[in-house]
Amino acid sequence: MRILRVAQKLYPEVPGGGTYHVHAMSRDQAAMGHDVTVATIRRDPSAPAVEERDGYTVRRFDSIASPLGNEISPGLAGYLRRSSEFDVVHAHSHLYFSTNLAALGRWVGETPLAITNHGLYSQTAPEWVFDLYLRTLGRWTFNKADVVFCYTDEDRERVREFGVKTPIEVVHNGIDTSRFHPEGPRSDRIDYDGPVVLFVGRLVDGKRPENAVEAVSPLAEQRNAKLYVAGEGPLQSAIAAEHVEFLGQIPYEEMPAVYRAADVLVLPSRSEGLPRTVLEAMASGIGVVVSDLEQVAPVVGDGGVTVPVGDIAGFAEGLETVLDGEIADPRSRIEGQFDWAETVERATAVLEEL
Repeated sequence: MRILRVAQKLYPEVPGGGTYHVHAMSRDQAAMGHDVTVATIRRDPSAPAVEERDGYTVRRFDSIASPLGNEISPGLAGYLRRSSEFDVVHAHSHLYFSTNLAALGRWVGETPLAITNHGLYSQTAPEWVFDLYLRTLGRWTFNKADVVFCYTDEDRERVREFGVKTPIEVVHNGIDTSRFHPEGPRSDRIDYDGPVVLFVGRLVDGKRPENAVEAVSPLAEQRNAKLYVAGEGPLQSAIAAEHVEFLGQIPYEEMPAVYRAADVLVLPSRSEGLPRTVLEAMASGIGVVVSDLEQVAPVVGDGGVTVPVGDIAGFAEGLETVLDGEIADPRSRIEGQFDWAETVERATAVLEEL
């Protein structure tokens, strides 16, 4: 099968769960014998326009503008006109201009299109903007696809609420549970005797890292807790505090050891898809305190605590609950249910049917 994967951002140039998903899916489908090409935006001017890596081909295109962080690339638009050379086009995230173009290509062409929903709302723009988008261009984009992938049943229903009629396949966002495991070395990046609270993600408005800082503040005084932040972004200077230590952007290969060195993960985002960070932490035996989002809460279950978005006192209380051991085994919520190999197999099978 010749797969054209359309992804505005790609790991490792852009760290993150969504970008790693695109990379790992491409790598593993190539290992299965499929011919995979990823069309993406060039981040580094010195990066080659075409590169073979990890078994798949990367084609990079320059952008000419970036409204709301959404790059517009005439070169990528032109390349999508060649979609007839492929058996299927698989675009990632309806939020990007490149996916809108892929939908336009499906409207006028014959190559089947699949779209993976990595989260309905952007982390870098006001929610009302994308609510309007979802009721107009976003809905049109989804409805031009032959199939939409969602991570959970709850996410599927949220997409349906915006008037999307396209068939939806629920394929969980799996992880490698053999790597993310309680047994193994702990990262020497975290060397602290008190309780360790971990935040993993971009330091942008949608992730609400300031809420994590505020929630840990009373625990820093009462329990000598410290917040370790793995990630970078424009809010870093704004959330600096005595009880916060910044780890920077950590290579994905090191993350299992980082999770093992923590006592609890906190993720107070205003919106998410099904975050890999939550799955990875829980698979590593670490309890989580996360925003009470309808597609995330059922996964967390009694392996952590869910809190209304913006409820600082609730997050602080949730962190205490986890630190006191008043939750079930987090790994039991993940093992056997969110396996990456099954994610790849199921997604590939759906693409082959198209």
